[in-house]
Amino acid sequence: MSFATLGLAPALLRAVREQGYHAPTAVQTAALPPALAGSDVLALAQTGSGKTAAFALPLLQRLVASPPRPGPRALVLAPTRELAMQTAQLLRDLAALLMQRPKIALAFGGVSINPQLMALRGGCDVMVATPGRLLDLLDHNGLTLAGVQCLVLDEADRLLGLGFADELQRVIAQLPARRQNLLFSATFAPAVESLAAELLHEPVRIEIDEAPPQITQRAIQLDRAQRLPALRQLLAEQGWDRCLVFVASRYTAELVSDKLFAHGFKAGVLHGELSQGARRDVLEALKAGSVKVLVATDVAARGLHVEALDAVVNYELPRSAADYTHRIGRTGRAGATGVAVSFICADSAENAESHFRLIEKRQGQRVPRERLAGFEPQAIATEAEATGGIKSTTRKSKKDKLREAATRAGG
Repeated sequence: MSFATLGLAPALLRAVREQGYHAPTAVQTAALPPALAGSDVLALAQTGSGKTAAFALPLLQRLVASPPRPGPRALVLAPTRELAMQTAQLLRDLAALLMQRPKIALAFGGVSINPQLMALRGGCDVMVATPGRLLDLLDHNGLTLAGVQCLVLDEADRLLGLGFADELQRVIAQLPARRQNLLFSATFAPAVESLAAELLHEPVRIEIDEAPPQITQRAIQLDRAQRLPALRQLLAEQGWDRCLVFVASRYTAELVSDKLFAHGFKAGVLHGELSQGARRDVLEALKAGSVKVLVATDVAARGLHVEALDAVVNYELPRSAADYTHRIGRTGRAGATGVAVSFICADSAENAESHFRLIEKRQGQRVPRERLAGFEPQAIATEAEATGGIKSTTRKSKKDKLREAATRAGG
């Protein structure tokens, strides 16, 4: 099966190739045809299954085919700002080659509303938002939903589980009655079933029963200065055909890639400051085998699909547990097995051990610590240091705090 057989427009087929998609995933294969035909869709799909592209591609194709009108013509609701940001970025990337590039707007709480209101002054074609902030924008007359032709509820079970049910109803009340609805969820919980029965009209129901990815996680303790030689040793010993190494910045990506190349490894680099053509070329080189180690920033953590990617190495830890999940999810896909290695540096200013413990807590899994022979660290974080905690990078909005208080009061 290929994307060309699913009815996508030529410009979107080129965009798919630019983004490194080789073949559609199971949920994309099942969801694209009915979504492109204008049907409502109810899809059960796990995180990492490719569901974002499953609704993004038909949404963009519909925008290209329909005449412009005031206000957003498509609305995507997501439960968290991380997911909203990921979705907006993928939509922008996929739309980059369209003749009439739609304007993608992004809004979420926890930050000032003023820049988001300013961004909407010229209107938008697609609104990607969390429900609470969308209602704030509506209250400020920042936009109207009267022209929405397609509504997407992404991770509907999380939307309902986080207490957005009332806000969803307020949003839906402001939408036109005639529209397409695409609902994606990881589970068909009773609340999701009730919402689907109310919202969807004769939907195409899709259930993708995929086994969870088989990823072996490893955490290696070492000093910061040992990371590069330790990485070289792992690459030499493990014999991975394709490996993705994650770092935090463009500078580090280029430095590590250059150092590996100088030591004889077929290394390439991928970061947000590369042109679209350069990104495409390095991804094609990775798939073809002329590049075996791709050193990348988090621009590669979401939406990137490379078949038979043997390993992911967190040379530098990601900022959040969600980013960690997306990073390691690049391996072990489509029923294959994979390995995810994280370097834990006790001498890092960011307190890597404490940070990794938070990641473990969020994913509900403890990863045994290892040491490589010849790379034993000079200092190991004590238990007190390791459990000292780190500050959250996300400040809760007043609305979030009120919602949590209401949940506690209700039992």
